[in-house]
Amino acid sequence: MKKYKKLVFVFAALGFLSASVFAAGKGEGGSKIPVTFAGTEAATTGQSRMMMAAAEKLNNSGRFSATVQVAGALSGDTDALVTQAKLGVSLVVPSDPGRLASQFNIPDLNILMAPYILTDPELLKKLPDTPLFKEWQAALEKQGIIYITNMYNGFRSFYTTTPVNKVADLSGLRIRGFGNAIGNNLAKYLGFANIGIPWSEVFPGIQSKTLDGCEVQVASAYGSRIYEVVKYLALSKHYMLQSSFVCSSNFYNSMPAADREFFIKTMRETALEYGAIIASEEAGYYENMKKNGVLITEVSLDEFQKAINPLYVNNDLGFSAGLKERLFKELGK
Repeated sequence: MKKYKKLVFVFAALGFLSASVFAAGKGEGGSKIPVTFAGTEAATTGQSRMMMAAAEKLNNSGRFSATVQVAGALSGDTDALVTQAKLGVSLVVPSDPGRLASQFNIPDLNILMAPYILTDPELLKKLPDTPLFKEWQAALEKQGIIYITNMYNGFRSFYTTTPVNKVADLSGLRIRGFGNAIGNNLAKYLGFANIGIPWSEVFPGIQSKTLDGCEVQVASAYGSRIYEVVKYLALSKHYMLQSSFVCSSNFYNSMPAADREFFIKTMRETALEYGAIIASEEAGYYENMKKNGVLITEVSLDEFQKAINPLYVNNDLGFSAGLKERLFKELGK
């Protein structure tokens, strides 16, 4: 039934936005290029504000007519939004490396979001210039998607209805996480049941006690008022979440070269700007969680990393040989 609803939504959105697809490709010296930014996070989060800022810059250039739809206004399902882009709708969508890896069968992309691999947001400045990124771009473009850039979007930790002070405390809990290889393997080695539902269903799921919590970045937790239904936060910081901005290859390739260059430059510069803003705001969000009654626990990161190590020993994510070493070398780490 969910697949049927998703297909209905995709085709409805195609009908609603199809005019923008055929109008694209004018820009410089002609009609403005229409594009819609579409995301699932609340309007107050850094990711949503980044899209608003990027859209404003594009509009101010006089070349684009950009609009922004956040908080799941077009869909609460990120994969469905990416599917629309793949089918040719002129959307810019923030996904993440793990979702893209699963949705487009590129296992090595998981390295960017794998638990406790990348832990420094500064490294993302160099990522688009690496040969690995360009290889992933080429693989996605063959499937109808342009991989634009990555933005730091916060560290993810566990928000629960019962205290989590150590790995064993997660055992048996029903936690909303990523419904992909990364999410499933995190659950496998930390011992919880991974429930891969849309973010819009998390608050009512915890409220109705069908979920025991979620793993998410603090800005989204606060923006969605998760503190009203959970009272414990275990600072495991197991993922360095990245927003991977993608768009339709049909839309991108229909633009004049000068407009494509301006579009990419604008997106990458704005992603770096807001990645830094998100990092600077995290401490304030944690304080606000405390003020709303959430008990924050500084768990042992060594214990959590040790529990995750078998994931890499067993190569559960199917990485190419030497992938981690190659990534770090290309990033200059």
